[in-house]
Amino acid sequence: MSAARVRLFVILPRSALTWHSAGRTRGDGAGTYARRVLGADEVAVLVVGPSAGVHRSAAALVHGGSARVLPAAEVVDEVARLEAEHRPRWVWWSAGAAARDLVAARVRLARSWDVAEAHRLLHGGSAAGPPLAWAAAHGLGPGSVPAAPTGDLFDHVARQDLPAEDTLVDDAGHLRADHLRWLEDPEHLVPWAHAALETARTQLDAATQRSPRLTGTVASESAASLLCLELERDGLPLDRARMEELVAGAAGPRAADPAGEVAGRRARDARVLRHVPERGSTDLRNPAQVKEMLAAVGVDVPSTRKWVLEAYREVHPVVPALLEWRRDERIATTYGYRWLDACVGPDHRLRGAWTACDGAAGRMTAENGLHSLPALLRPGVAAEPGHVLVRADLGQVEPRVLAVVAGDAAFAAATRADDLYAPVAQRLGVERPVAKVAVLAAMYGQRSGAAGQALRGLEAAYPVAMGFLDRAYATGRRGEPLRTYGGRLVHTGRVLAGQPPGTDPRLDAARGRFARNAVIQGSAAELFKAWAATVRATTADLQAQVVLCLHDELLVHVPEEAAQEAVRRVDDALTDAARRWSGGAPVRFVSHTSVVRRWSDAKD
Repeated sequence: MSAARVRLFVILPRSALTWHSAGRTRGDGAGTYARRVLGADEVAVLVVGPSAGVHRSAAALVHGGSARVLPAAEVVDEVARLEAEHRPRWVWWSAGAAARDLVAARVRLARSWDVAEAHRLLHGGSAAGPPLAWAAAHGLGPGSVPAAPTGDLFDHVARQDLPAEDTLVDDAGHLRADHLRWLEDPEHLVPWAHAALETARTQLDAATQRSPRLTGTVASESAASLLCLELERDGLPLDRARMEELVAGAAGPRAADPAGEVAGRRARDARVLRHVPERGSTDLRNPAQVKEMLAAVGVDVPSTRKWVLEAYREVHPVVPALLEWRRDERIATTYGYRWLDACVGPDHRLRGAWTACDGAAGRMTAENGLHSLPALLRPGVAAEPGHVLVRADLGQVEPRVLAVVAGDAAFAAATRADDLYAPVAQRLGVERPVAKVAVLAAMYGQRSGAAGQALRGLEAAYPVAMGFLDRAYATGRRGEPLRTYGGRLVHTGRVLAGQPPGTDPRLDAARGRFARNAVIQGSAAELFKAWAATVRATTADLQAQVVLCLHDELLVHVPEEAAQEAVRRVDDALTDAARRWSGGAPVRFVSHTSVVRRWSDAKD
């Protein structure tokens, strides 16, 4: 270690906002914009130490040029005070690591910069831990990040490879490999906080240089990561008794023991097999045997997928019985009594972990069925007494997003209609269903049959939008990275990674279709999260809770007397979020917003 290398991050007066680590310097080299958005008076940095049992041991808080280490018990009150007095932009390595206790205590934070979410946007993928985010921000390759020591006999991180105990950054410029152990000393949390701020400022510089939109996307994605913690905390309200009835209708009564479960399974199977008594031994969970059973009654199908079988509903009664069986079997095995017991709390709220980004095109994800609840169970999702659900669903969002990202003025004109497909059909000289098929085929890459014929008309009528999609397809075929409208990097070469691009035309075409769709779905996800974050911010005083984010649909739980005001604010939030996301593009976005007591009451 050279004498010129400073061993700890140095806290300097505000007038000299510079600190040194591993020979790297920040300060005058930072962009003016970065200093304004993440300057000392604008931000507060929060990092927390490793857990001691079930509790955090300590935390470091940096604000206004000073840094403090606080006992974990004092963090919530101090953060709440700073938020009320200064409303800073909170910087942390990730909301999940730093803000979970704050959300549990119902401290509402308005603004944040989530280093992990910014890294996912700038560099793609889902991995975004502090060592990787730091390395990327400082131009160090992900493959050079040192592995954390495991204590194993074959551990390659030797003691002599680690920097001195008072140093966070090693000679190669990486965060020390044993930083988790190192952070057990509360005094080390201050340099850890400065490292988070340094990474955030470097990310802001990179985002600003790449696109003015990208910094706004980081803000909305950071808000979405906070919203995910609130979704986990609050859960989705259920009518437990009604949900039990719905499960019983599909899976049968609750079994008292394993033998009862087997009997219930046989009863479900019998409702199908009674239509083919000569094939009574068929295992309905074996696709090959199901295919043989169907062939025996004259239903010869290439596969037993639902969309294939739907065309044969009227051919033989076993087909609709089989489709109903599949619906009921899914509920019995995935959304049955065990699911209710494990995932629904004593307050009748369904809870699961949420993530702001799926690691691909950027959609939100959720566990425990929150993103895949069967329609049959939606009557069991109900507002609590004295409350209602405001349900808002973006109408035809992906075609409208296409109009923005492609910059197609003719296609943008079609979005002025409530039903976008009507003016498209008129321009193409076809029926509305044909126009819809053409638009969806363009975005999803379907080019055969009726879709292919309709698509040719669309290419002639809207060459700008179709050219945009074709370029995305070509990029995907080559396995090259692309970015969404908001700036998220999507690595198309990692799709079907077992075969490199250029070695199999079929896989290349699949990558192309993925890319064509990713630039639309990923951009739509950015708009949706900006909308959800705006709803979260603008309805807080109504005591509203966003309780579900499902691709392009929001459920907001709100006191009944505030329902109509919540509807107005949800719709206004879409107008505001769309304007900011699109940069004022002349594209109209619409939401079908209604007040319901049960999710199933909403009309699509």
